[in-house]
Amino acid sequence: MDILTQDNTSFNNAPIGVFDSGFGGLTVAREIMRALPHESIVYVGDTARCPYGPRDLSEVDGFVQQIGSWLVDRGVKMVVIACNTATAAGLANAQRNLPVPVIGVVEPGARAAAMVTRNRKVGVIATKGTVESNAYSKAIRHIDAGITVFSTATPRFVEIAELGIRMSDGPIESFWSEMSKVYIRPEFEEIARDYLEPLRRCGVDTLVLGCTHYPLLKALIGGVVGREVVLVSSAQEAARDVAEILARRGASACPDREPEHEFFTTGDDVAEFRDFGGRVLGMNMGEVEHLDLP
Repeated sequence: MDILTQDNTSFNNAPIGVFDSGFGGLTVAREIMRALPHESIVYVGDTARCPYGPRDLSEVDGFVQQIGSWLVDRGVKMVVIACNTATAAGLANAQRNLPVPVIGVVEPGARAAAMVTRNRKVGVIATKGTVESNAYSKAIRHIDAGITVFSTATPRFVEIAELGIRMSDGPIESFWSEMSKVYIRPEFEEIARDYLEPLRRCGVDTLVLGCTHYPLLKALIGGVVGREVVLVSSAQEAARDVAEILARRGASACPDREPEHEFFTTGDDVAEFRDFGGRVLGMNMGEVEHLDLP
C-alpha cells in the first residue's frame, strides 16, 4: 500500500463528530450508527450549558464554533450539528470556518417535509430558539415557496422526553421497544394536545419533529395528530445526508472495520450521562469522559 493510499484509508476510517446541547443529539448518533454501522463516532453532549433553546443565538453560535473546532482537533472527518437550535445559530459560520464538511439537522428535515407534503401545509414543532430563528420556515419555503409553514414552540416536550427516560426502569436495550408505554400517559397526552391541536386545526398533513429529543415522543405525538399526518424525523434525515456525503466523497470507512465510539459530556455527572444516554442509544455507552470547555 503506497503512502497516498494509506493516508486515504486513515482519513476514511476517521470518526464522524456529532454534538448537541445534551442527550437529544444521541437520537441522531443512533440513526447514523444504524445507517452506517462501520463508522466511528465522537459524540459531545454539552450538558453543562444545556438547554440551548432559550439562549441568545449569538451565544449558541459561539458554542458551535468552539465544539466544532475541538472535534476537528480530535481528528474527525465530518461534523454533524445534532441540535436544531445550534444548527440555526451556527451552521453557516461552522461551514465557513471548519476544514471538514459540516451539516446540521434543519435542512435534511425541511427537504423531507417539502417532498412528503401533499396539501402543502407543514407544521414544525421545536424549541423556542429554533422557532424564533425561522430556520425551518425559510428552509422549507426555499425548496417550495408555495408551502405554508405553521411553527410552534413546544419546550415541554424536551422535559417529557427526559422525564420518560428517567421513569423507564427496564434494560437499556429494551427502551426503544417500550417507548409507547413510557410516554402514553394522560398527563403527557394533555400537554401534547394543548401544543398540537392548533396545528391540527390548520390542516397540516406533515409535521417536522424539529428537536432531536422529539423522535423519542413519536408514539405520543402521532397519537394526538393522527395517522394521516406524516411525522418527519430530522435525526433520520440527517443520517441519510451523512451517508450520501461520505459516499459521494469516497470517504466511507472500510466495510470490514469495527467502529470505535467515544462519548464526552461537559457536565459533572458523567455516570448520569452514561446511564441516561445509553437508553437513548439503546446500547451500553461504555466509558464516558468529562470534557472541560471554557
